[in-house]
Amino acid sequence: MIDQATLIIILFFVAVAIGIFSILKFVNNKTKRISTLRLFIQVAAVFGIFMGLLIGPFGANPAMAPLGTAPRDNLLGASLFGKNVPGLGFSGQFPDGLSIPVLACYFPSGRTVTCPIWQLQAYVFPFWNANQVGYSVFYTTSGLEKIAIVIGLLIVMSVVLGRMFCGWICPFGLYMDAMTRLRKFTKKRHLNFTKKGNDKLRQFSYIIIAVFILLSFIFGSQAITGYQIVPGTDVGGPQGTENGITSQVNEPFCFVCPVRPLCSLAQVGLGTMKASYVFAIKNGPLDMAGYYVSSLNIPILIIVTILAIAYRRFWCRICPLGALTALFSAFTPFKQVALTKLQKNEATCTKCGMCKRVCPTQATDMYEKKGGDVTESNCILCARCVEMCPEKGTLKITMAGKAVASSRNWLEGSTGDDSD
Repeated sequence: MIDQATLIIILFFVAVAIGIFSILKFVNNKTKRISTLRLFIQVAAVFGIFMGLLIGPFGANPAMAPLGTAPRDNLLGASLFGKNVPGLGFSGQFPDGLSIPVLACYFPSGRTVTCPIWQLQAYVFPFWNANQVGYSVFYTTSGLEKIAIVIGLLIVMSVVLGRMFCGWICPFGLYMDAMTRLRKFTKKRHLNFTKKGNDKLRQFSYIIIAVFILLSFIFGSQAITGYQIVPGTDVGGPQGTENGITSQVNEPFCFVCPVRPLCSLAQVGLGTMKASYVFAIKNGPLDMAGYYVSSLNIPILIIVTILAIAYRRFWCRICPLGALTALFSAFTPFKQVALTKLQKNEATCTKCGMCKRVCPTQATDMYEKKGGDVTESNCILCARCVEMCPEKGTLKITMAGKAVASSRNWLEGSTGDDSD
């Protein structure tokens, strides 16, 4: 007998398969087919990432009752790594689940995977030590072991799919695209950064991750070196995270991340999280508000939203997780073994510039480079350039050397140019 959760998962994947088949079969507009497919997969990915909201477990943890009806833990891969701990009421293996390079925020409920940025910070501070309790789970592995698992998973997934995670799966990428659609509805043209400015934004993304990982090491200095740089950062209390500053500042990037309030607001809107709990101001302007949103999150979300309306995929240009994914797929030595690539046939390229015009992150290598692998760190492999290139076979997305999407001459029988 199939249980309800398994049935929902089966029906979900059947619906996704039917949707993909229908789009490929019935969307005839060559300038719309890939974009329509990508939008469908983006929406499906949101449901998949927060599948816990549909399949539970509901009410499994009485301590989370003030939060609302949403489940807290429904994580993939939570038992893959680490050790079993007999007699404990919670997982003793890898309790935060698989690291997928998308911004699946740790804090709101219902997620099935975990944001690697949260993990990389948390496993330095406050969960550096092995055999440590925190957030109602038990970490049997050391911080170094947990970080090695996260980075290993990031490398493998980045080599396999690269920044396609950003272009096709990330929930915040869907939100960025929604802002583009909002701007297009107002019939306003998007703005562009200069090439130098766009390159600076990409460099800034690496500065962001370096700064916040450094802050985590500063906060975790006692566990790592035995010397406490910031007073009050010793880890203690019955949950392992309730002593001094540790109860207020754990993962510093999460205090400014715009994805965190968006996920919380979405689930408050769905009625699965209680607004009174999520947004209750506690001890000060930088303190967690109900453990879910800081005083900085919402203003930053507003700023990023405004910039995303003006500049296509603005956040993707400075996203630290996107930068890590690009590091492990678009730079040597990973670039040489990456399985998913954007390829160009120089012989048929007419230098019309369409690919450069339609790229939402202003990547330029597919236009400027002569040919071959033209994947770059700004490329999110959304395939918009492939879809809009008017020369058959000039641009293509390949996986393991096999073309999965190729440009076609849409000028023949075209219904119009939708190049924005």
